[in-house]
Amino acid sequence: MTDRLPADITEHTVTAATVASFAATEDGRLRQCLGVLVEHLHAAVRELEPTVEEWAAVVDYLTAVGQKCDPTRQEFVLLSDVLGISALVENINHRKVGGATEATVLGPFHLTASPPRDLGESIDEVGHDEVCLVTGRVLNVAGSPLPGSTVDVWQADDVGYYDVQQPGVQPAGNGRGLFTTDEDGSFHFRTVVPAHYPIPVDGPVGTLLDATGRHPYRPAHIHFIAAAAGHLPVTTHIFVAGSPYLDNDAVFAVKRSLVREFEVVDDPAAAAHGLPAPYRHAHVDLVLEPDPAATP
Repeated sequence: MTDRLPADITEHTVTAATVASFAATEDGRLRQCLGVLVEHLHAAVRELEPTVEEWAAVVDYLTAVGQKCDPTRQEFVLLSDVLGISALVENINHRKVGGATEATVLGPFHLTASPPRDLGESIDEVGHDEVCLVTGRVLNVAGSPLPGSTVDVWQADDVGYYDVQQPGVQPAGNGRGLFTTDEDGSFHFRTVVPAHYPIPVDGPVGTLLDATGRHPYRPAHIHFIAAAAGHLPVTTHIFVAGSPYLDNDAVFAVKRSLVREFEVVDDPAAAAHGLPAPYRHAHVDLVLEPDPAATP
């Protein structure tokens, strides 16, 4: 009877046996991903030779990351961000082509739907004294406007908090808006200049940063997702020129092409457009690549 038993699984054979266990997976991409992931994880374990106690600590840490997630907090996204994985995935999937806008990370705060707003409407529902006007266009790589595009916007306020971080202080939807471009592919909205801020450090990601001597700060920025029929959507930011941490973003998302001046405009005619004088102004063109799948 013992002749029918399989060979013992050892540290030298367990990787091949695990990869082979996925052979019947019908989804080829899933089979490929599991095989590569197992091979690399096993290689790391062989190199590091963790103790049983160390591996238990890894499991406990990942469990804590999951337990910290809720409808307005995504700790796994935050972990992916600080490990540079989010930036790597975005860069792989949005290699810059023909003048298209560069992509950056989604971040952990795109968890609630942005309220649809009219062009020119303010996303600052708190009513700060200093008003910022953001203008932009959605274009194709040839420079032609893309009317009817959607522009999803979200940002922190002037002290560095998103609405979901301050329920009862900020109205739900503050700092967020979903806009549709006009016939010229243009959009504009009023807001407040965001502040730089620390990513949340009251969970396992904060523990990791503390243990590795890393700071948690992100430079001031506004998030955008631009989408248009027949084109690939882009998830990106614009960063406030001169903000602290432009050279040391905790989530590795800053790109030179995305830094914008938020200039001071002192225009006596501003009141006619519903703006105080002076106000701040930033402009961004969001340039989308064609979607190969949509090409006839």
